[in-house]
Amino acid sequence: MSENIYPTFERMLTREEHERLTGTRGVMLWFTGLSGSGKSTLAIALEHELARRGLQSRLLDGDNLRTGVNAGLGFSAEDRFENVRRTACVGRLFVDSGIITMAALVSPTSDLREMARTIIGPADFREIYVATPLAECERRDVKGLYARARRGEVKDFTGISAPFEAPEHPDLVLDTGVLTIDQSIARLLRLLGLEA
Repeated sequence: MSENIYPTFERMLTREEHERLTGTRGVMLWFTGLSGSGKSTLAIALEHELARRGLQSRLLDGDNLRTGVNAGLGFSAEDRFENVRRTACVGRLFVDSGIITMAALVSPTSDLREMARTIIGPADFREIYVATPLAECERRDVKGLYARARRGEVKDFTGISAPFEAPEHPDLVLDTGVLTIDQSIARLLRLLGLEA
């Protein structure tokens, strides 16, 4: 029999107590897809809709995380692993606090997304594949990254010089080249068990 060396956990509010306080079941919506596919746009729109309904939510956006918790990480395989690991660990804290949590990260490989699922817990993890085609993402090129990657200025850029593994069994697939934001939000709300 091993003794709990972290007794603080036993004195903290339980997840059930947090969920009673927030009136929300904690869950992670993990948005994955190419840069420019619409991950952040959809997550932000969903966050606003949930707030309008009085539901507690939090967005963990890849770009914002790289200016704080994940500052200093590049795009090597090791850094991508650490980026996803840290984000999933932070996300788990929010989920356990009874908060609908959204992570918007490219997270380009099945192994990375599976690690995130394991950290958060399979029962609380919903994989959202924003399946907007590369040509549409590149046409948008909001940040100018595709153009830079095509010129060889950005190394290990997903979709150009680094691979993206499409999820095999996502909980939801959204193509923002075909669906409007409102249509996508309606599908996300259905996934959460909320009426659109």
